[in-house]
Amino acid sequence: MDKGFSRRGLFGASAAAAAILAGAPAAASASARSGMTLRWWGNNGWEIRVGTKTILIDPWLTRFKTGTYTPAGANPRTPLSVNRALIDGYLDRGFLRADHILVTHGHYDHLTDVPYLAERTGATVLGTETHLSLMAALGAPEDQLAIATGGEDLTFDGYSIRVLRSLHSATGTRAQVAFPGTRPLSRRDRPRVISDLLEGGTLAYVVSGGGASVLDFGGSNYVESELAGLRPDVVLLPPGGVKVTDYVPRLLRTVGNPRFVAATHWDDFDLPLGQAHDPNGGLEMLRAAVAAASPGSEFVVLDHLGSFTP
Repeated sequence: MDKGFSRRGLFGASAAAAAILAGAPAAASASARSGMTLRWWGNNGWEIRVGTKTILIDPWLTRFKTGTYTPAGANPRTPLSVNRALIDGYLDRGFLRADHILVTHGHYDHLTDVPYLAERTGATVLGTETHLSLMAALGAPEDQLAIATGGEDLTFDGYSIRVLRSLHSATGTRAQVAFPGTRPLSRRDRPRVISDLLEGGTLAYVVSGGGASVLDFGGSNYVESELAGLRPDVVLLPPGGVKVTDYVPRLLRTVGNPRFVAATHWDDFDLPLGQAHDPNGGLEMLRAAVAAASPGSEFVVLDHLGSFTP
């Protein structure tokens, strides 16, 4: 049911991403249904614009190589790094900005760039105690860090953020969470390698504004009771969930079969922005699962830096 909401076609954004990196203006959304626009920055990185306000979720532009999608898996001793020049390029041209940054969990592909983005943008950052501890140790401005545990329902100028308790993906024969653990806010030892960035609890978020609402999951799991009564227009849904009972149908049924289901966290993030590649077929499995569970939902696949308006 994918109707190409990126307006460029699947995997067709490489040239667009290259043009943006070179300073060319971004293409406008071809259809305006609400006052909210979503842009995908790869992995679970999302930009939600409502009027003049911008909310980022798990922005990770640096995408350093870890081997995550190789047979050996991620090397836990991979050093952390931030491509400041790349980030500055987007910020200085006004293509990227942030009023809020929402962190779903503490892993390297979700949190690494957030401290620098917070410093550059002045954005308020939401996350658990562990997430805030990690970000403070990585140099995030501590007066911009706001703790969340799930249950918060917050209103700002033109938009609102509801924080939900959630769960990280559980994989392998034992259904285990990668790099598990927590750390108190008092810790200040600086993380150096990807295994230092602990999951630290997982959150999901509902962002509402401009006449639309979007629900994002940073992992392929959820707490069903937290979703009861929610009716988002858009669900940002990762593939996977093999160990989760009725992962896709139960979730979509619980939230009332939303108008749009947009794929997230499906690309090989060892590749740079502009090279959206599905390394293990998860995207097509997700497409099929959504079509079977909620045939009235539009399945949206964006290219890197592609956008749509629900």
